[in-house]
Parts: sequence; C-alpha cells; structure tokens
Amino acid sequence: MAQEEIGGKKYVVRLSAEERTQLESMLNKGKHSAKTLVKARILLKADVSEAGEGMSDGEIIEQLETSVSMVYRVRKQLVEEGFDAVLTRKQHSRPAVPRIFDGEKEAKLVALSCSAPPEGYARWTLRLLERKVVELAIVDTASDRTIGRVLKKHLAAPSQGAVGHSSACGRGLRRRDGGRARSLSASA
Repeated sequence: MAQEEIGGKKYVVRLSAEERTQLESMLNKGKHSAKTLVKARILLKADVSEAGEGMSDGEIIEQLETSVSMVYRVRKQLVEEGFDAVLTRKQHSRPAVPRIFDGEKEAKLVALSCSAPPEGYARWTLRLLERKVVELAIVDTASDRTIGRVLKKHLAAPSQGAVGHSSACGRGLRRRDGGRARSLSASA
C-alpha cells in the first residue's frame, strides 16, 4: 500500500499476498455482509501489485455496480486506517439515543405504578405516571409513550387494577391525546 500518486490517484491500493488470500477466502466463503464483500471485491480489483488487476475506478464501478464514492472511500480507508479497518464495522462509543430509563429507574417506575394512585384518581394512567416520575426526579423528562414501553417490557408489570381500567369494561390505558395505548398488554 502506498500513498504516492499513480496515474492521478491519491490513494493507491497495494495488497500483500496474505491480504489477497484473505480477501479471496472471504469471497469464496460468502459468510460476510454484502457490503463487506463489495469492499473486498473493490480492493482486489483496485490492487496495483503484481498479482492485482489494477483496474481503474470506472471499470470497478461498472463491474461491481457500485458508486464512485464507495470506491473512493474504500481506497482512502485502506491507505489511512489500514487493511482491517476496511473490512470491519466501526464500533460507536455510545448508542445513538441515550436511554432515559436504566435498570434502577425502571424499577422505580414499576414500583410507582404498583403503588396507590394519587388522591382523586382511581388508577394510574400513563400521563399521571409521566408527571410523577418527573416530579419525583426519577428522570428529567419522559413521554407517556416511553412510560408505556418501559412498563410493557416488564413481565411482572403492575396488576390491571393498579394501572388502567379493568378488562371488564373493555377500556385500557390512555395516552396524552386520549388515544388507546394499544401496545400495552392486558397484564400491564
């Protein structure tokens, strides 16, 4: 692998015999994601070493039916980050959206929903729970839908008498807009 310009290319692919063997093995097995296999094919076709095909980007794009940017990114990543970085997915250091309720906060929410409802109310609603978890500083903010999802995922969710209407009258928990919280099971 070299970074000098050959034929106007800034990122030149030069694979060792071992790297070529690894890529060919990956392609023969076919047990990798489609994207990884396309990257392997790009590297093999762009390789300018003695064993490589040394194809132009246009030829690679036409043969593999991929984009100009994909070929460019694969070349660039190989030169800048190395062979292994091209074939492995980057692990993100944190999830895209941080969880509002961790295990401890979920336990507090479930315990709250099992407790007696506020004075003047016959049962807990998602909206009441939403307000109460913020009031008790369990979380900074939460929507009634988030509360519903958290309660739904717990099999040992509060009894029907503690949350929502009884199943006898055929009504369930209500969302903020008055709609039914359909995703909650009867046991929630």
